[in-house]
Amino acid sequence: MHRAVVFALLCLLVVPASGAVHYVALNGDDREPGTADRPWATPGYGSRHLLPGDTLVIRNGTYLLSRFDEDILAPPSGQDGAWITLRGEGATVLAGRENLYAAVILDSVSHVRLADLEITSDRGAWFRGGISIEGECREIALENLRVHHLDEFGVNVQNVDGCTVSRCRLTHCGFGGIGGPIGMAGGIRRLVVADSELSYSGHYYRGGDGADGPYSRPDGLGIEVSDGPVEVRNTTISHNRGDGLDSKARSTLIHHCMVSNNACDGIKLWGSGSAVENTEISGAGDGVGGASPWAGLVISGPVGASFRVVNVVVHDNPDRQAYPVYAQYDDREVPIRVLVRNTVIAGGYGPAWFGPSVDLTIDHSIVFRPGGGDPIEARGRTWTATEVEGGAIGEGNLCRDPLFVAPAWGTAGDYRLRPDSPGIDAGTTIGAPSTDLAWHSRPQGDEVDVGAYELGRPGLLPGGLDLPRDLDRDGRFEDVNGNGRRDFADVVVLFSNLGWCTAYEPNAFDFNQNGRCEFADVVRLFELV
Repeated sequence: MHRAVVFALLCLLVVPASGAVHYVALNGDDREPGTADRPWATPGYGSRHLLPGDTLVIRNGTYLLSRFDEDILAPPSGQDGAWITLRGEGATVLAGRENLYAAVILDSVSHVRLADLEITSDRGAWFRGGISIEGECREIALENLRVHHLDEFGVNVQNVDGCTVSRCRLTHCGFGGIGGPIGMAGGIRRLVVADSELSYSGHYYRGGDGADGPYSRPDGLGIEVSDGPVEVRNTTISHNRGDGLDSKARSTLIHHCMVSNNACDGIKLWGSGSAVENTEISGAGDGVGGASPWAGLVISGPVGASFRVVNVVVHDNPDRQAYPVYAQYDDREVPIRVLVRNTVIAGGYGPAWFGPSVDLTIDHSIVFRPGGGDPIEARGRTWTATEVEGGAIGEGNLCRDPLFVAPAWGTAGDYRLRPDSPGIDAGTTIGAPSTDLAWHSRPQGDEVDVGAYELGRPGLLPGGLDLPRDLDRDGRFEDVNGNGRRDFADVVVLFSNLGWCTAYEPNAFDFNQNGRCEFADVVRLFELV
């Protein structure tokens, strides 16, 4: 009898998984049961009447949110294997006004998925935030969301263990795309941001352009001290009025990302075990020149911290009087370790700067300072270009113009290497990622290319004997048919495959060097033969 009573009490404590699908529609009624043919009217009401395993479908339309707290979506927790899902159907918009705190509150819940929704202000009305993730949260998934034109954070996150942000666009948020207060009990753990965009933070506030907003440096992503890990991959971060990515979390990995034209620092790493790979960092200052404290890449860590920078491009502009990269600038007596490999640091006014306490390993990289002067300061002294290229500070380093396809500042650039770049085949496979920023396999040639991109090599063309070859190593493949010599047969094969070469290999066969592949290149190859 005693065991039966205990079992009955335990059953009361366990919420059964439902697995039902409920609906909200503009023509619905909250007095209805929320079925497909008798939907509820308000997303906030519907979100509060879910059980583990349930899905709430919010049908096409714009839903105005203004009342605290009944209009806010606030689902309960799901369970392992029985997540609660809230998703839009069609063009579903949650539009806030009346200075409402947030559209969705996921504080202290777990196993909740939010998908296929647009969250924004109602035509410039005051609306504070998009999604709140505070308290002790676990297993949160944000998928295919468009969050924009809000006064505060797109996603306000403090404590979470397991959160994915995938295929989301967070732009024009007054305080930042993803960020929040300092957490407790480890802060942010197991956060993944993938296939997303975090841009134009600070370019909006209460209906205006954000120039007079209360927050001076809104980041694309800003994470306070946390246990991590944090992964940001395949994500674009641009034109934020603060930093692009600023993470104080341990074990932050940023890879396959484009971080460009942010007003302050491009990427800032603070936590030990953090790394940047296969990433393009450009345009620090967002087109504003003069003396500046900002840099493309900033590293600052506690005693014994370690950081890796591998196959990265950091491009700056000498009109911006600053370091392109600096490490341990404010903590010059605190020892840390930094590895820089297969990386381009170019275009800066000042040298790449590493504090005297930094145990620096730099190899197979290009550090180019266009205005002259010593390109690197490290180990308590400056290093001349001659010393760097001579191997005094590390193996395989160069101090030459990397010859990007189309570098830019304040606008989008193209940081692939030209065929005649000194960075082609100048890297090392040791510790290099297996793909480049464009997800092409690495290496494409005899060795890894320096920077974030591999220069593609042309494949076997119809009529050819073997792969095309660059006989004089100028980046153009004059032995088109791969027979080991330059002859009239190469002209014939190029002419026969001109359409394909124009579409897929314009650089490899650009013999007249005008930036494209065309009939004039066939004529030029004939002249060379």
